[in-house]
Amino acid sequence: MPQRLILTASAFLAALACFAGPAPTSAQQSAAAPVVLDPAFLAGYQWRNIGPDRGGRSIAVSGVKGRPNEAYFGATGGGLWKTTDGGESWLPVTDFKITSASVGAVAVSETNPELVFIGMGESCIRGNVIPGDGVYRSRDGGGSWEHVGFRDSDAISKIRIHPTDPDIVFVASFGKYGAPSPERGVFKSTDGGATWRKVLYRDDRTGAVDLVIDRHNPDVIYAALWEAFRKEYQMSSGGPGSGLFKSADGGETWTEITRNPGLPGSGAVGRIGIGVSGGDPDRVYALVENDDGGLFVSSDAGATWTLANDNRAIRQRAFYYTHVFADTRDPDVVYMQNTTLFRSADGGRTTQSINNGTHGDFHDLWIDPDDPAHMVVGNDGGGAVTTDTGQHWTDQDFSTAQFYHVVTTRHIPYHVCGSQQDNSTLCVPFNWNLAAGGGRRDGGSASAEPAAGGMAFAYQAGGGEPGYIAPDPLDIDIYYSGTNNGGYLDKFNRRLGTHREVNPYPWFYSGEPASEIRERWQWTFPIVFSPVDPRVLYTSSQRLWKTTDGGKSWTAISGDLTRHDPATLGPSGGPITHDMNGPEVYATIFAVAPGKTDLDVIWTGSDDGLVHVTRDGGATWTNVTPPDMPDFGRVSLIDASAFDAGTAYMAVKRPLLDDHAPYIFRTRDFGRSWTRIVNGIGEDAFVHAVREDPTRRGLLYAGTHHGVYVSFDDGERWQELNPGLPDLPIVDVLVEANELLISAHGRGFWVLDNLAPLRQAHAGLASSDALLFTPPAAVRSGPGVTLSWWLKDQAEEATLEILDGAGEVLRTLQAPRAAGLNRTTWDLRTEGYVTFPGMIFWGARSAGPVVPPGAYTLRLTAAGRTLTAPLAVERNPLITDVTDADLQAQYAFSRQVRDKVTEANQAVIAVRRVKAQLQDRYGKSGDARLRAAGDRLLASASAVEENIY
Repeated sequence: MPQRLILTASAFLAALACFAGPAPTSAQQSAAAPVVLDPAFLAGYQWRNIGPDRGGRSIAVSGVKGRPNEAYFGATGGGLWKTTDGGESWLPVTDFKITSASVGAVAVSETNPELVFIGMGESCIRGNVIPGDGVYRSRDGGGSWEHVGFRDSDAISKIRIHPTDPDIVFVASFGKYGAPSPERGVFKSTDGGATWRKVLYRDDRTGAVDLVIDRHNPDVIYAALWEAFRKEYQMSSGGPGSGLFKSADGGETWTEITRNPGLPGSGAVGRIGIGVSGGDPDRVYALVENDDGGLFVSSDAGATWTLANDNRAIRQRAFYYTHVFADTRDPDVVYMQNTTLFRSADGGRTTQSINNGTHGDFHDLWIDPDDPAHMVVGNDGGGAVTTDTGQHWTDQDFSTAQFYHVVTTRHIPYHVCGSQQDNSTLCVPFNWNLAAGGGRRDGGSASAEPAAGGMAFAYQAGGGEPGYIAPDPLDIDIYYSGTNNGGYLDKFNRRLGTHREVNPYPWFYSGEPASEIRERWQWTFPIVFSPVDPRVLYTSSQRLWKTTDGGKSWTAISGDLTRHDPATLGPSGGPITHDMNGPEVYATIFAVAPGKTDLDVIWTGSDDGLVHVTRDGGATWTNVTPPDMPDFGRVSLIDASAFDAGTAYMAVKRPLLDDHAPYIFRTRDFGRSWTRIVNGIGEDAFVHAVREDPTRRGLLYAGTHHGVYVSFDDGERWQELNPGLPDLPIVDVLVEANELLISAHGRGFWVLDNLAPLRQAHAGLASSDALLFTPPAAVRSGPGVTLSWWLKDQAEEATLEILDGAGEVLRTLQAPRAAGLNRTTWDLRTEGYVTFPGMIFWGARSAGPVVPPGAYTLRLTAAGRTLTAPLAVERNPLITDVTDADLQAQYAFSRQVRDKVTEANQAVIAVRRVKAQLQDRYGKSGDARLRAAGDRLLASASAVEENIY
């Protein structure tokens, strides 16, 4: 009999205590030996991208001269993507090769198409802008990458390669988003990017935003400088630093032409876009942000200018757009990008939209020098290709969506939902590409057929592009979602397809400074149900609001819980074009965390750095801001503990104040004291989210600017948890059932399956010969349950058995036996009926009955050892029209059916065995009477077989 292994290690028992009894205290965990994830253990995990396959924003594209089927687009948060089939399919080419995710510039050499440069970070400085880390170079078409400079610049606006000499490269660097920065202006390299010289610079507040080389004479270069900044509470576009410049000696010296005749002669200048015609080098276009701005055209290489078009449609939201591109052949053809893509065939005087089904909000354009009808565009849906001047565009069905948060529904299997920037809300089943084999690990389109439909099964959950979704805990068809501006809160009934506005304060605002808004609603304002009382829903402006009747009525249960410094409440976007939208509203409650053990405990955190808690349901509030809270730190998320009311965890960030440091705070005494817990997190991995595992006290997960981190000791030590996950900004993390879910701001939703081994990890795990992990509770009529075990060395064989309460073996699974972490899935069925070769049985499966709810035992036999673990099966809470007795009766009856089918099939097998023996014995006989008797017996046996079959 195999030796039974009894696991008695104290560390392991402590790790398992959350399954068997009271959880260990944080102090006990901190004192225990640290859990370090062994590479062999971590190899058993792999992040799984579940899409959706719907593109997000791109502000950088390039085709490849001479290779019309190749093109690139940079995703703002999703890396660089490449197509080799004219845009029909795209794949990421920077995953695991660079240490940044937001691509803001891309350039491909015209003489060496394998030479590619990318610049990181966005210079379209919207509120959710993602900083980068400089410039990378590839010499093999994206196969490998090397960092070549500008690590201190948040954003690279443009990269231009000399059309005939690939060693000459120019970079337009924006610099820091919200602080003075010397790494601004135009830089030049003459050794292919090995070294750089600053050749155009105004001051440490002014970056370069556009750069164009004259194809006819590459010594002629035009550049635009832009004085602009984006802080946590304000954005500015324009100032004395902005200007238009020209070089006639390859960028060595520059002449300012900002006020040349015909251009605006007075007033502040903001963002400028430039285009030089490929058909006539004297034809230059400039799209200028100015009170008297618009599209200007020059016919003498920038000496004099004429205003061609001042239509607001081509210059609205100037900081976000202001892009112009001249055709590579026809001097009169020019393209302007704004909310749509405009084409003009008369030098810009009149325009026509050539959006034609691709996404809106345009930011970059590449026009083929050999074929102007062939273009690559970058918009808020990603990259797209046309070969007929925009009449048709390729689909944007790749996983580069920017989600703000992640939330799950009560469906079984549950759905994963979020609001996609520049698009809509969207929900997908968490396991849609799991049952068929997993799906892509690179975040591209799933390679396996979806188990429950991919985008075909995705659906919207009401609301709009920003922020939070709150599925109703009491009705799986009801969703509360934020939408654009003014605190509009949408109550969506998916079953009926109806929407209802249920805001606490119905005032749609746009353009007013925050100081003039009665209720200040942020773009991503919280919408959160109480975990204790599913009837209670919270949302927040600068005050906290509560409803218990589905939004029919609301009560403000706090005063202003923000710092509301007047200096942060003024107009934004000036001095020329004000842009006061949801993202610019400041001094709001940015995070709400209802208590998980006490209905009366609620935590709030503001975007301007204040933290409050109430212990009486909002009657009184206490300012519990940590003493070392960074100035104007944005409280991104607070998570109340599931184990006691006084413990909470808080993520704070300040990237737009030139502070990329991580901030996570922990309190165990209702905020009277706080501890900063960031040991092990990268120094530039600012934190968006922190969550506690609800089953093991002290097990924490953090979503950062550079991936996911895990802590087993209540935040004292952190380590990376990124197997198979590229370097991505992770803006939210969520624990649901046996999975860890994340939303990547540029690559959609990801799932880390099978948390049970992580939850039960202990310091001596890697040295253990064998471990069987206690699986999570399985749900009948659910997706099955994952069973996991650890083997130090590969076993000759491994068997996994499911036993019922009486000790009967219900199912035997041939289990993986490799060294390391192994897993398999049990579908909650017993052994099926016996089959025979060639059996055709229409209308039924050979699978056994589904077991009823109850207590079961998991038994692993491997390497001469036997290990057991409890396994609970629970009933589906959504199926309410059957009783436990019904399920038991169904199971008993199904077993009778299975056993009777087995009996019949075994009879067929026995008859066939007899027939084979008959044929073997009498078929060779020369006795005619024996053969005749054998034929009669064979016929009779066949009749019996057919009758049974």
